[in-house]
Amino acid sequence: MSDTAQEKINKNPIFNPAGNDDLSARTIIKWSTTGLFNLNAVKYPWAKSLYQVMVGNFWLPEKVSGLKDDQRDFTSVLNADEQRAYKWILSFLIFLDSIQTVNLPNFSNYITSPEINLLLSIQAYQEAIHSQSYATILESVIAPEDREGIHYFWRDNAILLKRNQHIGQIYQNFVDSPTDETFFRGLVANFLLEGLYFYNWFAFFDTLVDHMKMPATGRMIAYIRRDELTHVTLFSNILREIKREFPAIYSETIIEEMTRTAVDQEIEWAQHILGNRIPGINGESTAEYTRWLANQRLSMLGIAPIYTDAIKNPYKHLDRLQDPNADKWNFFETTVINYTQSSNMAGSWDF
Repeated sequence: MSDTAQEKINKNPIFNPAGNDDLSARTIIKWSTTGLFNLNAVKYPWAKSLYQVMVGNFWLPEKVSGLKDDQRDFTSVLNADEQRAYKWILSFLIFLDSIQTVNLPNFSNYITSPEINLLLSIQAYQEAIHSQSYATILESVIAPEDREGIHYFWRDNAILLKRNQHIGQIYQNFVDSPTDETFFRGLVANFLLEGLYFYNWFAFFDTLVDHMKMPATGRMIAYIRRDELTHVTLFSNILREIKREFPAIYSETIIEEMTRTAVDQEIEWAQHILGNRIPGINGESTAEYTRWLANQRLSMLGIAPIYTDAIKNPYKHLDRLQDPNADKWNFFETTVINYTQSSNMAGSWDF
């Protein structure tokens, strides 16, 4: 990143009659558009394709059945360590989706591509749905006297508080002082949050499903994960466009530095919350998975692996559970696919 990294960037005006909507001149940030959403003329074709997928992913938490059965599983099938991890992992996920819902409009204030503004709006809506999903899980599965403690577990857990403060501070730095560097760091933080932080803990719930436990929670997580994949894709595309259009702002060094910090935090949290007490998933295997997943995310940005020994996914059951084309164990992914509303959307912004 160049010496101009601390250059202040300005919010988009709501309406700018003097703006220029010419596609040949438009850039993803730092342009002056009218503010009009002319979605028949888009600069970034990938955004139109992603819109179709994101809108087609429409779902509602109350449509996911079986959570009452999970309540019985929670008390009679899960052991004490699994119950503890279930609750505290939910606590972290609740924080992540809460902060995403609030912060995404801050990014949109500086994006000068209407089609990408639209995607960020959809993402914010989906994050709100995810927050509702976790509330539905808590109300259906967890005893009333334990719910408040799950929401505010970070008050009593120093490791989780440190994690939450780290993520929140990156976003707050951008909001308080919007410069090229704080904006870029905010985008990278979002990419890592969506692609690394969420996915690690989806793996816990998938592992329970693989052991025939908590299938309704697994279905809910499958819907959420499907949304999050589009969010990872959105921010990887934004970062690639910034690299192409504003190479002085783009910094591979910052991406690698922030990725290493995220991986270290994930490993510390996994050792703390999982240890070696839960069948099928533990702190050591999650450390291996985290490094492998970080390499996969970096590859989306065209960056070489930084964990050269992490060459395979240690959780083979995740490939079964997360691949909609798999021949076996497709029970909840099939439900997810069948619930899509997008069958008549191909090639159009319209339903």
